[in-house]
Amino acid sequence: MRVLIAALALSALTGCQLNSAKDAETEKKDTMSNTATTTAASPNTLTDAQKSEGWQLLFDGTTKNGWHVYNNKSDGAAWKVANGVLYLDTAQKKDWQVVGGGDIVTDEEFENYHFKVEWKVTPGGNSGIIFNIKEDPKYEHTWHTGPEMQVLDNAGHADSKINKHRAGDLYDLISASPETVKPAGEWNLAEIVSNKGTLEFYLNGTKVVSSTMWDDNWKKMIAASKFKQWPDFGTYKKGRIGLQDHGDHIEFRNIMIRKL
Repeated sequence: MRVLIAALALSALTGCQLNSAKDAETEKKDTMSNTATTTAASPNTLTDAQKSEGWQLLFDGTTKNGWHVYNNKSDGAAWKVANGVLYLDTAQKKDWQVVGGGDIVTDEEFENYHFKVEWKVTPGGNSGIIFNIKEDPKYEHTWHTGPEMQVLDNAGHADSKINKHRAGDLYDLISASPETVKPAGEWNLAEIVSNKGTLEFYLNGTKVVSSTMWDDNWKKMIAASKFKQWPDFGTYKKGRIGLQDHGDHIEFRNIMIRKL
């Protein structure tokens, strides 16, 4: 009997210790979860760390302040804001763009920067992030001067069958490698780092393109591309950043930049 009582007591003690360990582990996980919740930024906001690093928001989540349609080709009514997202309303199309649309660009020009944006396309969607744009009536489109990081549904758009036209590519110039794009309907994090001629693209945390702008190789790439017909393409070291209207529904959020 004494042996049985001792065994039961030991079992109870061991159970208490295990429960205490589990409670401690649960408390630890809850604490970590709460910490993650309090330190992560809500959509279209900056953490204290990001602020101290010099990041600035280019989209406040509620308005289009700081943006306009390239060369004021339209009133921009097709670019709308809802639920913290800047999106293109494609209800009325005209040719390959949208009525009240056109590429939307930053009011400010940037030189030497780290740019971030999250984007999401619907199935078959096509858009782009165009940078170092020189806005001038003599240039009909943003892409007559600005290179592009391709935004695309690789699984559903015909452009994906063309080399250097897939998501994450330096459009028509360099293919993204590796390919890290997520399926249509999911958010992708795109980053462009342009710093004194060094150009890097990141897609979902992975570097996918690296190049040097304005050197002989850069000029040769352009000469072998569809952009050779526009002599000022890829020549500007400072310019606006644009989000492309290619006639397809596209969504953007968490748009920010850090000057280098």
